[in-house]
Amino acid sequence: MQELFAHQESLIAHAPPNERYLAKEIDWSDRLIAIKGARGSGKTSLLLQRAKFHLVDKAYLYTTLDSLYFLENTLVSLADEFVLQGGEYLLLDEVHKYPRWSREIKLIYDKHPKLHLVFTSSSMLEVYKGESDLSRRVVTYHLKELSFREFLYLDKGHKISKVSMADILTGHKDIARAFLKDINHPIKVFKEYLQYGAYPYFLENKESYGERLLQTINLIIESDMAAVENITYDDSRKIKKLLIAISQSAPFTPNIKKLSERLGINRTFLINAIKLLDRADLIISLFKPDKGIGQFTKPEKLYLNNTNIVNALGKGNAEIGTVRETFFANQFKHLKNCEIHLAEKADFIIDRKFTFEIGGKGKSSKQIKNVANSYVVRDDMEVGALNIIPLYLFGLMY
Repeated sequence: MQELFAHQESLIAHAPPNERYLAKEIDWSDRLIAIKGARGSGKTSLLLQRAKFHLVDKAYLYTTLDSLYFLENTLVSLADEFVLQGGEYLLLDEVHKYPRWSREIKLIYDKHPKLHLVFTSSSMLEVYKGESDLSRRVVTYHLKELSFREFLYLDKGHKISKVSMADILTGHKDIARAFLKDINHPIKVFKEYLQYGAYPYFLENKESYGERLLQTINLIIESDMAAVENITYDDSRKIKKLLIAISQSAPFTPNIKKLSERLGINRTFLINAIKLLDRADLIISLFKPDKGIGQFTKPEKLYLNNTNIVNALGKGNAEIGTVRETFFANQFKHLKNCEIHLAEKADFIIDRKFTFEIGGKGKSSKQIKNVANSYVVRDDMEVGALNIIPLYLFGLMY
């Protein structure tokens, strides 16, 4: 176990200083916490920062479950030895890389009632459907990609307060005016975020950001999907073909029969692959609010998960309308206590009540004139008016 302590010290020493939004939302007093999120979203940094900044006077151990240590040792034996030496907090990274993760975490939780466990996993992992039932024990959180607000802080040093959707709908003019006091040329900075601001890679090298993101997408499909769902190499190639097909015409209205014939994939595999890409935070599957979502129900529209993926797969040639809609949809995916659907007379409806039409400078409210609780969301504007709201403000919600 000493080699794990030695390894964690070198990692914690280099933990980034700025914490993600989720660090303040987690109730760290819970004894079993799961943090899910896409590869590259910052889950490892979240654990290391927890240890470095908040557990200084506690006995903790951070380790990743794909460590060579676990080729000859079990997670249970590690926990037993750790507790015997006075351990209090066990921080486990990438549990989806450990075959018996749910069974052994349940055993540890039941066996050591004073031990706190926090584990991270791929966004694909269905924590409550593991080999052992953790539903009554674990509290799960989802770490989203960087918001525009977080990007402003990490890249530009601007601390902007978080606002809710309700704040934006009722006071967007005041929020925008306050924002302009801190940020010069917000539209220029917003376009930078749309291109390379969703993942922390830009802190290392903005020039190679797109290539790094493509490598991450490849690892999600080839490595993470294999670990979580036992996807074979041949199946991973089919899933890549599907993702490319979606990227070429997103927002994509899937015709399952034609898509199946085009890609040489049977219907069942195709629908499951779409669901898997959604769980991996590579795409967003959207339905109308009255649509029942069953095991074999196909989504009515597919978007790539965020604008950075749109740019990376489209090699910078994405249509601006697609980028706008993708950004808006992404801000509400996994957002706490919010649900997003396709609208009948506009682009999106939030919480089955608030309707939004997304567009550029020329977008009017004519299309939603007689729709209650409806709003136009425009790109390329700094301050809105009446029910017309600047798009970038929705990047301040987390």
